[in-house]
Amino acid sequence: MYIMSTNKHKAGFVNILGAPNVGKSTLMNAIIGENLSIINSKVQTTRHRIMGFLNGEDFQIVFSDTPGIINDPSYKLHEAMMSFVESALDDADIFLYVTESTSDVLHEKILDRMKKSNAKLIIVLNKIDLSNQEDLEKKVLKWKELLPESEVIPVSALHNFNIEGVLQVILRNLPESPEYFPKDELTDKTMRFFVSELIREQILIHYKKEIPYSTEVVVEEYKELPHRIDMKVIIYVIRETQKMIIIGKGGQAIKRLGTESRKNIEEFTGKHVFLDITVKVSKDWRENENQLRKFGYSTK
Repeated sequence: MYIMSTNKHKAGFVNILGAPNVGKSTLMNAIIGENLSIINSKVQTTRHRIMGFLNGEDFQIVFSDTPGIINDPSYKLHEAMMSFVESALDDADIFLYVTESTSDVLHEKILDRMKKSNAKLIIVLNKIDLSNQEDLEKKVLKWKELLPESEVIPVSALHNFNIEGVLQVILRNLPESPEYFPKDELTDKTMRFFVSELIREQILIHYKKEIPYSTEVVVEEYKELPHRIDMKVIIYVIRETQKMIIIGKGGQAIKRLGTESRKNIEEFTGKHVFLDITVKVSKDWRENENQLRKFGYSTK
């Protein structure tokens, strides 16, 4: 239940930052009630800045899920991913800095940027189901001593525990403003983007080692017909051996990938889907600025 303390309309940007695999995407999905960001136990699952909108009669919250903070980028791809983090540091009304309740990892430069901004800072201690009460209380106290102006909220995003508590703190600190996006919209991303993410999610699930980190999914054609959607998709990999792994013996692996992806895309779109997947080798796509721009990454 959403409770507002004023009849004046509130709206603002709530940007979610933190280390890889701390549950940023799970948190945003839990608050909004929609699976806008793919979730996987592998690190660096989120590569883009994904906005999701939560609307009420007298408020609009524009959430941004961002890639996990990488201290030492290995590729231009990582640098591009960190440019999404940089942009999220510049336009927030409220920061949600997500960390694990059992972790001592600090991003001091990022936290310093947040402290120096005018935005409200909320520390979200996630995965409290993995911590005991005594250690959790010590962790909350530590964060309050470190950042006395912030609010510290323990949650378990996976188990939907205290998500309402985070939401109420956001609503209290949201500035008065008209909405930024039409109230019937849920995200700033296109259907093509979500199709590519749903396929990449299946790659994360079904393939091991370096394969998920070496692939990019591009929707080359997307044709919406009255009763179905026709799609042509290219999966880019960096080596011929990876292409063979994606396809699998007798094409069994890519058949499974296509079947699972189509099932999830049909559930997401509510329509029957014809999905044509091709695998191509582009050995330097993670370092090629032109390719990265084509794939929707900033290369500042």
